[in-house]
Amino acid sequence: MNALSKFRAYLDDTALVAIIRGVRSDEVEAVGEALIAEGIRIIEVPLNSPDPLDSIGLLAKRFGADASIGAGTVLDPANVQRVADVGGELIVSPNVDIDVIRATVSAGLVSSPGFFTPTEAFAAIRAGAHVLKLFPAEAAGPSVLKAQRAVLPRDVPVLAVGGITPQNMGEYIAAGAQGFGLGSGLYSPGRSAEEIRTRARAYVAQLR
Repeated sequence: MNALSKFRAYLDDTALVAIIRGVRSDEVEAVGEALIAEGIRIIEVPLNSPDPLDSIGLLAKRFGADASIGAGTVLDPANVQRVADVGGELIVSPNVDIDVIRATVSAGLVSSPGFFTPTEAFAAIRAGAHVLKLFPAEAAGPSVLKAQRAVLPRDVPVLAVGGITPQNMGEYIAAGAQGFGLGSGLYSPGRSAEEIRTRARAYVAQLR
């Protein structure tokens, strides 16, 4: 199964992406184990975390057969191959950078750029993006997502990222969100694996 097929299978099962910004390499496996135990099988380590490539490599080696592991906050196309070299399969950016998207597609990885306007969304799709993330979703709100979802291709998933809580997920789903990226509501540096697992459980329960 290639990277995109894996990603889509996990998204179809539990449409949540864990964004573990700030995670340390000495704790990342415990965090990954907690997330996967609760059904979250897409994990993003932002590149502005401590030793992010080490963390991605550790997650990919231990959980790569059962999860899609990748990098977030990818701003430079040169980092795409670095992520691939340690076993990462997902490239997430906060913006639409055509060079990053094309490098990701060329490397056979999953491209998930952040967008805020229809112009950005269609530019990303033309460049080959596989899944879009509305970011920051809290600034747009469900009404903006609903309007954009009416014109965006149905076969390109749109994830809401930024300010997502178990309580507001329903509004975004009704507006057309096909999944969510979970940041500080799920993980922040210093949280124990058990607390992360409890938070993950709440998100998964609300989604289902």
